[in-house]
Amino acid sequence: MAGARSDGWNAFRHRDLRLFCIARFCANLSSAMQNVAVGWFVYELTHSAWDLGLTGLFTFLPMLVFALITGHVADTYDRRLIVTVSNLLTAAVSAALLIYSLLGYTSVNPIFVLMILIGTGRAFGNPAYKALLPNLVPREDFANAVAWSSSFEQFANTAGPAIGGLLYFFGAQTVFGVACALYLVASVAMFMISARPEPLKKEKPSFSTITAGLRHIYAHKVLLGSISLDMVAVCVGGVTALLPIFSDALNAGPWGVGFLRSAQAIGSLAMASVLTRYPVRRGAGPKMMWAVAAYGAAITTFGLSNNIVLSIFALFMVGASDQVSVFVRHTIVQTDTPDHMRGRVSAVNVIFVGASGSLGEFESGALATLIGPFYAVIFGGIAAMAFAGLWSQLFPALRARDNLLPPEPAKTKPA
Repeated sequence: MAGARSDGWNAFRHRDLRLFCIARFCANLSSAMQNVAVGWFVYELTHSAWDLGLTGLFTFLPMLVFALITGHVADTYDRRLIVTVSNLLTAAVSAALLIYSLLGYTSVNPIFVLMILIGTGRAFGNPAYKALLPNLVPREDFANAVAWSSSFEQFANTAGPAIGGLLYFFGAQTVFGVACALYLVASVAMFMISARPEPLKKEKPSFSTITAGLRHIYAHKVLLGSISLDMVAVCVGGVTALLPIFSDALNAGPWGVGFLRSAQAIGSLAMASVLTRYPVRRGAGPKMMWAVAAYGAAITTFGLSNNIVLSIFALFMVGASDQVSVFVRHTIVQTDTPDHMRGRVSAVNVIFVGASGSLGEFESGALATLIGPFYAVIFGGIAAMAFAGLWSQLFPALRARDNLLPPEPAKTKPA
């Protein structure tokens, strides 16, 4: 079967992949709803772009602090249980946000503490989640499994912001309560996965073992180029933290934040749905670079827009182009990495993704404070396009990457 061309449904016939997708759908739906509620809740309390940026920073910091440790954990213990516990921790944080909103306090500092806890759960859960997926399906179905997983995640990201914005009319506590319930469902679905890969080697933590992921990525320039390009482009081009400000300027209110977030997710979902049937097979490197350039152009359009329809369309294109980059990067990272190192490599990947998302929110909030939100977004879009061109010169191996999957699984000695 190796190398066989699978149709769009092959991977989804596996029960464990279906449970995996359900778990990711519920977790992402909850996260997307809660992000809208937290962002608008903080904005109502402070009306500060700086504080909106800080929510992203405090979510990212645990990923940076624990990254190398979490990768070692994901390569040592049951990845399914790690993700389950991570979802349970985030459910507890949602319950805490519910209680805090009911008590009517106005300080944002406790919210920042809770964002640190959410970041801690993601720091441990994300590397295990990313490393688990290749264990659920045969290798020839993996690219298709990535597309299915992305489709469920993006469907959740599409519905979640809109649902979160609508539920916010009934109070922030309504959103936090529903988010808590969804995280519990995600925990149950993940726990029910039956796949048990070969026991991972119990390596004693050392500087060599915990940095093995960094060394593997540095030694493989295609991995380094794909991960770093996605990071710098999304970091400088991120607009998520500023959506409450843009929605307010467009007189759209909380529902506008939800629909603007959903527009980006709808674009991602549309592209992910296409990729489930027509995954990228040839020209992987160039397609990723062109997708990043298109992402920057769409961000620039959003920053220049003063019309809600054009803004929604621009964010749709942001999501569609970004999904191509995510698909190529995630598939390359997992298939170019041996199983005994996937947790550590995924942990490094989480740092880059976290930096592009959460740290990018802080960057956009800080830059918006200095030069204004509209100029900050336009600058970020232009910078993303520039980085796509620069990376094509700095990483010729990525530019020359044709086949998405390597001809044979990577084989290296355990670190």
